[in-house]
Amino acid sequence: MTPATLYLGLMSGTSADGIDAALVSFAAPQPQLVAARTHPWPAALRAEILALAQGTDPLDLDAYGRLDVALGHGFADAANALLDASGTPRAAVRAIGSHGQTLRHRPGGALPFTLQAGDPNVIAERCGIDVVADFRRADVAAGGQGAPLLPAVHAMLLASPGHPRVVLNLGGIANITVLGADGTVTGFDTGPANGLLDVWCERSCGLPFDRDGTFAASGTVDTGLLAAWLADPYFALPPPKSTGREHFHLRWLLAQPRVAHLGAADVQATLLELTARSVANAIVQYAAGAEDVLVCGGGVHNPPLLQRLRGLLAPRGLASTATCGVDPDYLEAMAFAWLARQRLAALPGNLPAVTGARGSRVLGAVYSAPPPAAA
Repeated sequence: MTPATLYLGLMSGTSADGIDAALVSFAAPQPQLVAARTHPWPAALRAEILALAQGTDPLDLDAYGRLDVALGHGFADAANALLDASGTPRAAVRAIGSHGQTLRHRPGGALPFTLQAGDPNVIAERCGIDVVADFRRADVAAGGQGAPLLPAVHAMLLASPGHPRVVLNLGGIANITVLGADGTVTGFDTGPANGLLDVWCERSCGLPFDRDGTFAASGTVDTGLLAAWLADPYFALPPPKSTGREHFHLRWLLAQPRVAHLGAADVQATLLELTARSVANAIVQYAAGAEDVLVCGGGVHNPPLLQRLRGLLAPRGLASTATCGVDPDYLEAMAFAWLARQRLAALPGNLPAVTGARGSRVLGAVYSAPPPAAA
């Protein structure tokens, strides 16, 4: 492989459950995953991320500056670990695409903004590879939501001409990409997914996530609580729309008085049903003609959630993107490798039909690696 064909994507999502790193080759017409691994966040740093991302507490500028650099080191650690494990020379990688860690996402209001931390200068310095980062703000500046950015890659990898389908990403937040039979692409965030399930599991069981959905499966859905949660205005908003942990967080969950009177497992079961219902409602409303649904993201490993989605979405088929040869765990990281490549080629990375931006935009800023040390 020539140096220009390899790119490395880094992604840490709303759940902040780890940094997904993907080494991607663009030597063939379709991008190919060469190597991948997930690098855990240190527990104390993850706790700080989750506390800040709720958007309810003020942030000291000194604390933010330190966090930005600490996150940059975390992303650099993830990139270097993947390169070392795969035996890939740094010189063989054209660039790293780093999503960063979203701390705020507020695309509405008079002065919309989105903020991803993780100093790309640190990544470039420590890895010795050019870094492309800050992918979302150009779209927001153009009047867009800045999210989701995956639909262009979903279309490239998973579209089937004449075959309408949905790609469902079950990350901390759930989002859908609607791939029309005529080649049209739309998409939006449907609402919470693993983010609320994880935070409630951690609060109730001391575990970072509900492995195999067993905690939720042990409870019973409370219809009153479900109805109260589904009444949140976000679910009724038309697309384009996007959201994050600053909206769907622990305090949002606890704001419903019924939570205090239910068993912890029943709350978890109701949260799972909230994810399934909000996703299914969105697909039925905005992708009624879809013949099947392909799932990626951490939620693909939650059998009770997938079973419930199959029931709500029948007769549409529902399967992992793995059935189409695309690793469901690293699709997002692959997307940011692609976005880095788009930036270096001065090509657009957003889809205005998805984000609502005024037009196509080249996304991201380039941070150059230091020059090689003199011999």
